[in-house]
Amino acid sequence: MAKTTRTGLIAFEDGTVFRGRAFGAVATNVGEACFNTSMTGYQEILTDPSYFSQIVTMTAVQIGNYGICPDDVESDGPKVKGFIVREVSPVASNWRSNISIQDYLAEAGIPGIEGVDTRAITKKLRVSGALKACITTEDISEEEAVKRAQEFGGLIGVDFVKEVTAKEAYHWDPEMKQSTPFTVVGTDLKLNEDKSAKPRFKVAAMDFGAKYSIYRKLQHHGFDVHVFPATASAEEIKSCKPDCVFLSNGPGDPGAVEYAHATVKELIEDYPTFGICLGHQIITHALGAKTFKLKFGHRGGNQPVKNLETGKVSITAQNHGFASTREELEKTGAIVTEINLNDDTVEGLRLKDKPVFSVQYHPEAAPGPNDADALFVDFYNMVAKHHG
Repeated sequence: MAKTTRTGLIAFEDGTVFRGRAFGAVATNVGEACFNTSMTGYQEILTDPSYFSQIVTMTAVQIGNYGICPDDVESDGPKVKGFIVREVSPVASNWRSNISIQDYLAEAGIPGIEGVDTRAITKKLRVSGALKACITTEDISEEEAVKRAQEFGGLIGVDFVKEVTAKEAYHWDPEMKQSTPFTVVGTDLKLNEDKSAKPRFKVAAMDFGAKYSIYRKLQHHGFDVHVFPATASAEEIKSCKPDCVFLSNGPGDPGAVEYAHATVKELIEDYPTFGICLGHQIITHALGAKTFKLKFGHRGGNQPVKNLETGKVSITAQNHGFASTREELEKTGAIVTEINLNDDTVEGLRLKDKPVFSVQYHPEAAPGPNDADALFVDFYNMVAKHHG
């Protein structure tokens, strides 16, 4: 694919402007600027609902070299407001791909910019913290773009979950096609896995902006997944008679979704519960503790997390801009189980007297390290024990 001759720019609220070549859609968007240090997985990042309202800069040098594969997306389409890369690959080389990243973003109405100094943007965000930004591939002035960036309302106190949650409750993949391990036609890759029958448990999954991979993992590890919108009441969820509850990832300020705090506070009294990312933060609020905004967040597939109970260190995939307050959590009686080794923030908790635990990172790690995959096994074993 030939390089475009169109130009585009990213303007920050402090007046800084970076110009580059435009790709994707001809559009102008505002959002919070952030960066992701993952080496692969750009299409999962693009389609992760947790990125709703954000303009993402990738630190990896070249993006788009394996195209877009429809089987690997994490939602019904891109959720980012803009995408900034050092270089877009002119070639998409992958037998599973059916569209280039350029065409994919163009069809979705998402503007992208390449040819900018992504290292400079990343260093800027690390020093100044997250910034409001405007990305445009249209013909508007730098001054106008800066003005639009400054006018963006930000993330604090805003409920973005309602923008990405399921519209109504549904049964995820009732024919269980998604729980079949990935294989390559003509090989015996993963065909010899143990398929011995074990009880399946019904999980009520609250969708705050969930990635499809989480449902796939739950199903693969022995759960029958029933998805509920974030606004579902505790009574609605109880009416499906679940064996347990799962709380998903999602975008925005966890303090703004007070309806979810109330629902989860009621559910954890009766059901084994596992939360990740925003789900972890909602448990924090349900317990009566608070969350706070991180300077520039944790986004990438290389975050070291230490389990304080076992001493084990895992490399994890993360995508969040808020964190739980440790002192307040411990005052509620919760046990902080894991911390981030980069900045000592809370990465996991459990309750002493209830079968409830959560982590701040993404154990489904699609894509990323599989160190934390065992958490799904832990959840299954906890539910089985409670059920017994």
